[in-house]
Amino acid sequence: MARSWEQQRRDNVRPEAWQQPIPKARYHLVVIGTGTGGLVSAAIAVGLGARVAIVERHEMGGDCLNVGCVPSKALIRAARAWHDARTAAARFGGPAANGHGDFAAVMARMQRIRAALSRVDSAGRFRELGVDVFFGDAQFVDDQSVAVTNAAGANVALRFHRAIVATGGRAAVPPIDGIADSGYLTNETIFSLDRLPARLIVVGGGAIGCELAQTFARLGSAVTLLDAGARILPRDDADAARVVHASFVADGITVNNSVQIIAARRLGDAVTLTCDIGGARSEITGDALLLATGRTPNIGELGLDAAHIAHDVHGIWVNDRLRTTNARVFAIGDCASRHQFTHSADAQARLAVPNALFFGLGGGKASSLVMPWCTYTSPEVAHTGMTAEEAEAAGPNVKTVTISLHDVDRAVLDDEDAGFLRIHLKAGSDRILGATLVAEHAGETISELTAAIVNGIGLDALGKTIHPYPTQAEAIRKAADAHRRERLTPFAKRLFAAFFRAFG
Repeated sequence: MARSWEQQRRDNVRPEAWQQPIPKARYHLVVIGTGTGGLVSAAIAVGLGARVAIVERHEMGGDCLNVGCVPSKALIRAARAWHDARTAAARFGGPAANGHGDFAAVMARMQRIRAALSRVDSAGRFRELGVDVFFGDAQFVDDQSVAVTNAAGANVALRFHRAIVATGGRAAVPPIDGIADSGYLTNETIFSLDRLPARLIVVGGGAIGCELAQTFARLGSAVTLLDAGARILPRDDADAARVVHASFVADGITVNNSVQIIAARRLGDAVTLTCDIGGARSEITGDALLLATGRTPNIGELGLDAAHIAHDVHGIWVNDRLRTTNARVFAIGDCASRHQFTHSADAQARLAVPNALFFGLGGGKASSLVMPWCTYTSPEVAHTGMTAEEAEAAGPNVKTVTISLHDVDRAVLDDEDAGFLRIHLKAGSDRILGATLVAEHAGETISELTAAIVNGIGLDALGKTIHPYPTQAEAIRKAADAHRRERLTPFAKRLFAAFFRAFG
C-alpha cells in the first residue's frame, strides 16, 4: 500500500528509525530548533565549513511547514477558487456554480503539497549537507553545552563555541473558564480536520484569526469572529482593516469586536461561549472553536538559567546583534523577536550566523532590517516600514499619499478595486518611509516598496520606472504622479502660466 501524504511528510521531518549521530567533541555552532530560522542558520554555517549540529524536539520545518504558512496558504487558495466559482455568474457572466465543494479534496491537496515541500526541510537533506541532526529535548547544562534527551531517555551532550536558539513559539491559550475542556483548535490542530465544521467560532482578530475565518467561511462554514479589540487587524492601517471587515461581511462572517469571553463549555458535539459584547451578555454556539489569540515563546524547558540567558514571558532577551546575555549564545525568530514571521526568522538567521561565528563581520543589526508583512485575507493587507500610527505621530514631518484602487485600471478590470495604496514620505522629499497596500495580491507588490526603502530609492525614481499596463502595481506610478503634482508650488504654476502665455 502506498504511503499516505502525511506519512511521507513525517518520514521527512521526523523519521521513526532515525539514528542519532555520534557527537563531535565540540561544534562551532549548535542550533536549537529547526523552523525556518534554525534551518537557515545551520545551512549557512555548514556551507561555510563549520561543524554544525541541530536539535529538534518535534518535527523539522517548524510551524511554517507543518502547521502555519504552507497548509494555511494551500487552504486560502482553495477557498479563493471556491469563492470565484460562486461569484463568477454575478461578477463576470460566468457559469452558475451550485452545491458544496469537496472539503476532503481540499485537505488532501494541502497534504500532498506539504509532503512534497517537506523534502527541503528534511532530516535526510540536512544530514547530506553535513549537519549532525539530533531529535530530542534540548536543555542547557552550562554556558557552553547542551544536553539532548531522546524519546527513549538516552542523553548526549553537545559542546559548542556558539549556539543559536530558534525554538519559535506556540499558540497562546487565554485564561477562560472551561476552555481546557472545550475541545478548542489552534493553528497546530485545525489542519488535521477531516470534516468542514458547519459552524466555526474564531477567537482573535489578528492575522491568523482573520485568514482562517475568511477561508472557512468561503469553504462553507458559518463563521463567527470574536475579538477583544475595537477592530480587527490592530497592527495594520485602520482604513485597511475597514476594507477587510467589509469583505468579511460580504462573505457572511459575523464579526464582533470589543468582546470579553467569560466562559466556555462543551455539550456533545457543540461548544458554547458565554460573552460580554458591548455590555450585553450573549451565548454563541458552534461546532468547532478556533483560538487565534497570539503566540507564546517556546523557551520554558530549555534550562536558560543554567546558561545565564535572561528571558521573560515575552521571550529571550537579545541585543541589536541578536546576542543573548550569554556571549556565546544568540537567539532569533519567534522566541526572541516581536516580528513573528517566517521571513523575519530567515533574515535574522542571516545576521546571527556571521555575528556569532565571525565576530559580526558580514552580519549586522536587527534594527537595520526593514520588515514587510502581509495578511493573506481577500483582499490582502501588505505593509512595510513606518506604520500609519507612526506616521500620524510624526505630524508635519511625514507626507502621506493615498491612491484608491478605483483609479487603477487593472484592479477595476479584475473587479478587485476595493483597496488602496498608501505611501508615507519624509516631508519635503520623495524618501519613502513606509507603505500599506490593500489589494488581492498585495504581498506580491510590497517588495518593490521595501526594496526602495532599503536602497534609498525615492518615489520619483519609482515613478520613472515603466510598469507594464495594465497591472495593479501601476498604483505606485500613480502615487509618484500624485506626489509630483502636489509639489508643484503656486509660484511654479504662475511661472508656467506666464511661459505658456508668451506663446500666445
